[in-house]
Amino acid sequence: MSDPQTELGELTIRRTFAARPEVVFECMTTPAHLTHFWGPLGMSTPLDRITVEPRPGGRFETVMVNDETGDEYPVNGVFMEFDPPRTFSFTEAGVDGGMMTKIVFNDLGDGRTETVTHQTNVPPMLMSPEAQAGLETSFVKFDAYLASL
Repeated sequence: MSDPQTELGELTIRRTFAARPEVVFECMTTPAHLTHFWGPLGMSTPLDRITVEPRPGGRFETVMVNDETGDEYPVNGVFMEFDPPRTFSFTEAGVDGGMMTKIVFNDLGDGRTETVTHQTNVPPMLMSPEAQAGLETSFVKFDAYLASL
């Protein structure tokens, strides 16, 4: 019998953004852009706490800071794939089970991009409705940032 408190999950999230794949990809992989939207509402990710080494084997590291409490939430990933503007993936060995995130950028041909984010080995706390709601707010922040460019 499996235990939902310890069972690793899988997520697929599709989003459409009003920007070309090159722009969406660059924003998601460049610290000067990431600092404006990375993390849910109520969190900030200072520019000096973002490291992106854009190549397979390179680091993808961020530290989100809770604006109210100052609590920190690090992401320590290693790129497995880096193929602009089509896809990138990274693994987070420090997350139970080694969570893997892959994002594919699909050109819709009308100036919009569909992203398909697929995550495997997702810990239960990141599968919770609260975590998913937080993730949704980060997409809202990203939409607003893209509109400001």
